[in-house]
Amino acid sequence: MDQNILSNRLNKIEALREDISAGGDEAQEMRRLPDWLVDKLIDEGFFRFTLPPELGGENATSTDTIAVLESMAAIDASVAWNVMLGSEINAMAVGGMDPELAKEVYVDNPRVVMCGGGGPGTTPSRAERTEDGGVRVYGQSTFISGCHNATWCFMAAPLMKGEEMETREDGTPFFKMWFLHRDEWEILDTWDVAGLRGSGSHDVQADGAYVPEKFVDVDLFVTPAHYDNPVYRMPVPLRLSFNKVAIALGVAKGTLETFSDLAQNKVPLMSTSTLANRPIAQYRMGEAMGKYRAARAYVMQAMQDIEDELTGNADLPGPETTINARLACTYGANACMEVVDLLHNTAGTSGMRMFSPLERKLRDAHGCATHRWVSHPLYQDLGSIFLGNEADPEFTGQGMPTPR
Repeated sequence: MDQNILSNRLNKIEALREDISAGGDEAQEMRRLPDWLVDKLIDEGFFRFTLPPELGGENATSTDTIAVLESMAAIDASVAWNVMLGSEINAMAVGGMDPELAKEVYVDNPRVVMCGGGGPGTTPSRAERTEDGGVRVYGQSTFISGCHNATWCFMAAPLMKGEEMETREDGTPFFKMWFLHRDEWEILDTWDVAGLRGSGSHDVQADGAYVPEKFVDVDLFVTPAHYDNPVYRMPVPLRLSFNKVAIALGVAKGTLETFSDLAQNKVPLMSTSTLANRPIAQYRMGEAMGKYRAARAYVMQAMQDIEDELTGNADLPGPETTINARLACTYGANACMEVVDLLHNTAGTSGMRMFSPLERKLRDAHGCATHRWVSHPLYQDLGSIFLGNEADPEFTGQGMPTPR
């Protein structure tokens, strides 16, 4: 992304600050974004900035994307999470989609937003071929953030023939993400949480959802990609990691800003000066700022190393850079949670009140750090690699996690 375009994108976020804040407040009650804010974000191109220019996007790199999402999450994490997920799935899908089909999906429908992925629901998924070359999908997926905003949803299911799973030419099971139009699935009201409360991450259910033949080969990640941007060659685990840590960085950034404002105006109980003049607040502000900046710098450098490695070639990233980037994203999300915990505690009772921005940021920071692709259990996997044990494919740049 050209630096002027990035600057303009960040300026748009600042111009929308009041709307993002108001919509975020509504989202806490609705457990999803209000439609008026989704429409405004679509109008301003926030679900398309990651797409290639020929499809109406701004060709954002991974570091551009982090900067944009971080800036929005500093205002409200749930709003940014919706933008993250919608723009992420929009861009992941386009990489390997037939260019002519992509024009139909993205250009003919400029307000398109996608969702998908998630985990398996209580209903086992399956897909079955139809006589006209299409496929019907049955099943349920959990954690489908932004599903209320979406025109399309990707749902994972094995292709079955009776009780047997079909196999591909190489003998591997035919299991993929199926591209389902909004008319073909329903939302189940299951998202009632504390952190990232407004993300709308409900379950989605399909009962014979029809995939026309022309969409059967559409998948969430296909290589070789049709575009030069290195982002389209980043494997799914890495792609999902850098987008998630971007929100965590934003929550930490917003917390630092909020705490600074509070400290300069709050006079603690039995004190004659503001919190900003107390040594403990000064100490913790310095400690928190250092941790946030260190985490951000590590994430940005690790992702830039991936970008540099992939520039000018069609390969997937190598193990060394992939492992480092995954560590950076995991560390970043968890360090940002620690930043928020530290400052929330330092704010005292003021941070605990439900109307305090610090209270929501505390919940959101923990929500970010519990996400599968950046959560603390990954330290064990990464530590095992550093101790000389064999790496799972998700850490070598070659694929998804091995089922355990």
